Amino acid sequence: MLALSAQGILPKVDYAIFADTGWEPRSVYSHLNRLEREIAEPAGIPVLRVSSGNIRKDALDPQHRFASMPLYILNQDGKPGMTRRQCTGEYKIKPIKKKVRELLGYPYPARVPKGMFVEQWVGISTDEFHRAKDADVKYMRNRHPLIDMSWSRADCVRYLTSLGLADTPKSSCLGCPFHGNAQWRHIRDNSPSEWADVVAFDAAIRKGNARANATGNRLLGEAFLHRSRVPLDQAPIDHVTAAEWAALQQEIGTDSPNTDELEQGVIDGCSPWACRGAEAARTQQDFGLVS
Repeated sequence: MLALSAQGILPKVDYAIFADTGWEPRSVYSHLNRLEREIAEPAGIPVLRVSSGNIRKDALDPQHRFASMPLYILNQDGKPGMTRRQCTGEYKIKPIKKKVRELLGYPYPARVPKGMFVEQWVGISTDEFHRAKDADVKYMRNRHPLIDMSWSRADCVRYLTSLGLADTPKSSCLGCPFHGNAQWRHIRDNSPSEWADVVAFDAAIRKGNARANATGNRLLGEAFLHRSRVPLDQAPIDHVTAAEWAALQQEIGTDSPNTDELEQGVIDGCSPWACRGAEAARTQQDFGLVS
């Protein structure tokens, strides 16, 4: 959408905002730098980078409140489970809301006057139209230009390819549990240092996040980054095992697991306002930026 705006296909936006979790793949930061240099700056569109911290460091810091990642759990009785997904709200939505309030001139806790709002563009294509939804505060109104243009994911890929941006990476944490096997293989085979990083993190969160353990709320089981619920460097990322199929069937309650999701990961990943995780029932107070 930034490119569409810069080229005049869509109206010129005032700002583009990137919410940085502090643990994105290097390819994402490189791509963002390129977009800013080659597309945003020539069009006079400021790119604002916002952050609530470093999700990796926060998860391992016993002194820091941690918004949980959707980790795969193997309970003591051998049954699979999953922790709540709060990270998108804390590390994506919250810093965006904070910046929007600043741009409006009413930083938290000031109340934004009635009728004052920003129009926020959310990049959901027609393939995922059912995930399009409104923001949960009155000072932000979501718009979905790709749906308005009837653009599918394939249309987006064709357009990016025409601009020389066919290699646009998905923005999600390096160690996101929603990665599919293809994404884990890509990290392992193309970036040894990042692979070592996620393997080390996977081992470090085996007993849950550090803050919970420090406060006596220990995990009754073991946590893993991969759906197979084995250490990441032992996970079946080159193929899908029978045990992994069975676990997925139990999680989604069907006899027909989504093979694309196993291989490619969750399509929308950590997109704000398009989260398929447990945050659907969140309240405004969760992020401390109401009204």
